[in-house]
Amino acid sequence: MQSFVSMWLQAQVIELTPYVVGAGLIVAAIYLAAIWKIFVKAGQPGWASLVPFYNLYIMCIISGRPGWWALLMFIPFVGIIFAIIVLVSLADAFGKGARFAIGLLLLGIVFFPILGFGDAEYKGAPAYPKG
Repeated sequence: MQSFVSMWLQAQVIELTPYVVGAGLIVAAIYLAAIWKIFVKAGQPGWASLVPFYNLYIMCIISGRPGWWALLMFIPFVGIIFAIIVLVSLADAFGKGARFAIGLLLLGIVFFPILGFGDAEYKGAPAYPKG
């Protein structure tokens, strides 16, 4: 038999759930809109930000990295390294520095909208040596 405290906590969680889900949907919508704007600024179709896996490919292209790097992002541990490199390259492609790249990595929900809705302009994919 459940105690009164256990039943009370369960009721509180049930009451809080719609607010948590609502907040999550709002955050997801802001993030998707920001990625859409980033793609459009870079001359790519905005709808590509909504397609799973393809958006990683386009993000690599915008960052000046080979598109096949998107596949490497699915390898455990290795993918984290490649994702960090792509984010640093993305910041560089929009004329932002290493501090902004760290912001993209650690506080993406704040820095992606700054990149998408702010005055940052796409400078073009940085030229990286082949090989």
